[in-house]
Amino acid sequence: MDDQDLKKKLSPEAYRILREKGTEAPFSGKYLHNNSNGVYSCLVCGSKLFSSKNKYDSVTPGLIGWPSFNDAIDNKSIELQDDSSLGMKRIEVVCKKCGSHLGHLFDDSSIPGGKHYCINSGALDFEQSK
Repeated sequence: MDDQDLKKKLSPEAYRILREKGTEAPFSGKYLHNNSNGVYSCLVCGSKLFSSKNKYDSVTPGLIGWPSFNDAIDNKSIELQDDSSLGMKRIEVVCKKCGSHLGHLFDDSSIPGGKHYCINSGALDFEQSK
C-alpha cells in the first residue's frame, strides 16, 4: 500500500504515528485502559504484534500514559531499531512486515523480563478473543 492509499485508509493522527514516527499524547490512546482479552495488531498490515496477556498498567515515571507490554507475541513480528531523535538514545519498535512505527522499547527492572514496550494506541488495532 503506497502513502496516498494509507492517507485515505488511516486517520491523520494514525498516519502521523505510523508513517511519520509520531507519538500520541499521553493518556489519549483508546487502548490505554483496555483490559479485554485479545490480540493487538498493526493498523496498517494486520500483523499480530502483542497479546493482552502481556499488557499491563505501567507505574514507571515517564512511561505512564501509553499501552505497555512486557513482550511481543513473536519477535519475528517486530523489528528493533536504534533511534537517536529528540536528542536521546532509544530503541524504536517497528512492524517487521510493513515498517510502520509502533513505539519504543525501554529497559524497566520493575517488571518481569525487564522490557517495557511503550506502544501507541494509534498504531494498533484490537481483536477481542471470543
